[in-house]
Amino acid sequence: MTALTIATTPIAGQKPGTSGLRKKTPVFMATPYLHNFVQAIFDAIGGAAGKTFVLGGDGRYFNDTAAQIILKMAAANGAARVIVGQGAVLSTPAASHLIRLNKTDGGIIMSASHNPGGPTEDFGVKFNMANGGPAPEAVTEAMYQATTTLSRYLISDATDIDLGKIGRVTLDGMAVDVVDPVADYATLMESLFDFPAIKAMFAGGFRMRFDAMHAVTGPYARDILENRLGAAPGTVINGTPLPDFGGHHPDPNPTWAKALMDEMFSADAPDFGAASDGDGDRNMVVGRGIYVSPSDSLAFLAANAQLAPAYRAGLKGVARSMPTSAAVDRVAASLGIAAYETPTGWKFFGNLLDAGRVTLCGEESFGTGSDHVREKDGLWAVLLWLNILAVKQAPVADLLAAHWARFGRNYYSRHDFEAIATDRADAMMAALRASLPNLPGQGIEGMVIQAADDFAYTDPVDGSVSRAQGVRIIFDGGSRIVLRLSGTGTEGATLRLYLERYAPGPQGLDLDAQAALAPVINAAHELAGIAAFTGRVAPDVVT
Repeated sequence: MTALTIATTPIAGQKPGTSGLRKKTPVFMATPYLHNFVQAIFDAIGGAAGKTFVLGGDGRYFNDTAAQIILKMAAANGAARVIVGQGAVLSTPAASHLIRLNKTDGGIIMSASHNPGGPTEDFGVKFNMANGGPAPEAVTEAMYQATTTLSRYLISDATDIDLGKIGRVTLDGMAVDVVDPVADYATLMESLFDFPAIKAMFAGGFRMRFDAMHAVTGPYARDILENRLGAAPGTVINGTPLPDFGGHHPDPNPTWAKALMDEMFSADAPDFGAASDGDGDRNMVVGRGIYVSPSDSLAFLAANAQLAPAYRAGLKGVARSMPTSAAVDRVAASLGIAAYETPTGWKFFGNLLDAGRVTLCGEESFGTGSDHVREKDGLWAVLLWLNILAVKQAPVADLLAAHWARFGRNYYSRHDFEAIATDRADAMMAALRASLPNLPGQGIEGMVIQAADDFAYTDPVDGSVSRAQGVRIIFDGGSRIVLRLSGTGTEGATLRLYLERYAPGPQGLDLDAQAALAPVINAAHELAGIAAFTGRVAPDVVT
C-alpha cells in the first residue's frame, strides 16, 4: 500500500456555506471533486499528520463510497486514527458527541441535512472542529481559498476496508475504529434525562409517533424510545435509513411530514408526535391536534428545562438565530438570564456555548440544542419534551396555552420561495437594502415601521464581525419581517421570508397563524416586491 500524490487543478465554486459544501450527488461523484475538497480541508487545518478524526454521514446515496475515499486520503495525509460509524453512518449530533468524547482533532460529516438524497439529488461534506461544532467562517474561508490554489491531493492505493464490522482495522498505517453509531449517543441521552419517569409515562398508556423519515435517526429512535424507554413497538415509523430516504424529502416540517400531521390531527391521534431530518439534527414537534412551531418549542423548552436532571441548576443563557422569533427572549427576561441573537448557522452558537454564556440554542429552521454537544440535536429536543410531559402530566395543547397566557404569543411562520433565478433574487435583495434608510416611520397595513436594517453581528466572545446576515423590518409592537437568501440549497436561490406578530394577550392567543400574520405577509410582499422581482406570488413551502 502506497500514499499517492495525484496532480489536480482547482475546481470553481467549492465554497462552503453555513453547513459545509453541498452540491448535486453526480458533482461529488465526478473525480476529483470530492478529493479536491477533502484535501482542501486537511490543508486548511494545518494538515492531518498525527491527528485523530471522526467520520460518518447520514447514509444517503454515495455515503459509503465517499467514506472510503476520505479514509484513504486521511491515511495518505498522515492521520493517526479515524473513528467511523458502522456502515459509515453517524447522525450529526452523534458525530459531535464522539468528537468531544474522544477529544479528537475534528470530524468530517457527509450530509446534505434535510435535502433529498439519491443518484440525482444532493450530497454534502462539512468539517467540524475539535469542540464538536461546525467550522467557523475563518476556517471555511481558508478551505475555500485552499480549493482555489490546489495542485495535488494525497490518497492511499489500499483496498476498501470493511465498515460493517465493529472493531479496529489498519489502513496504510492509520488506525480505523469502526464503532456502534448509537451506543455512546444513547448513553449521553440517558445521563441528561429522567429515563425512569419517561418510561413510567409510556407504561401508563402514553402514546407517541416518531417519523424518522427513512433517515439516520431511525436506529437511534428505536433504541432509545422503544428499547430503553418502553414505547410501544411501531412508535418509530419509517425507521430504516435508505439512500434516497424512500424517495421523500427528509425535512421535518408540516409539508414534508404530512402523514404525521394527518395522524396527529385525526380522531385517534397519539398524545405526542415528532419527526427528525436526514442527518438527525432537526426536529418537528406536534401535540394531539396542535402543531408546535420551532420558535415556540425553543421558548417552551427554555421555560421548562429545569424539569430535566441535566438542567436543574438552571440555564446560563439562551441564544437564537436572528430570524427565529423573539419568544425565547421573553422567557429569558423572566428567568433573569442573557438572550443572544446571532446570524443563521449553528457555528455562531459555538463560541457562546464554549464560553459558558448559554445553555440552550435554537433556530426557526427546526433546530434546537444545548451545551451537551455543539450541534443542533433532533432527538435530544424530543426527549426534553418527553421529560417535561412526564413531569407536567398534561396535553401539549394545554401546556402551550398556559405558556402563551404567561408570556404572550409570537405568531410566526416562514415562507420559502425555492429555486428562484439567482440574479433575480440578488436584484430583489439589493433593491430592498437600498430602500432601508427610508423605511422607518412609514405606515403599511396598519403598522408603523420602527426600524429597518441589514443585520450585522459582533461575536461577544472573539469580536469577529459578520455582516449582511438578513434584512430586518421591525414594526411598533414587536412584529417583524426578515428576508434572507438561504445557503442550504443546491439549485438557484431560496428566498426565506420570516414573519412574526406579537400578541400580548389575554385576547387573540388562539388564532390561526397565517390569518394572524396576514397584515405582515401583505406588507412583506409589497415592501420587497417579491412578485415583481421573482414572478412568484405564493411560497413553495409554508412552515
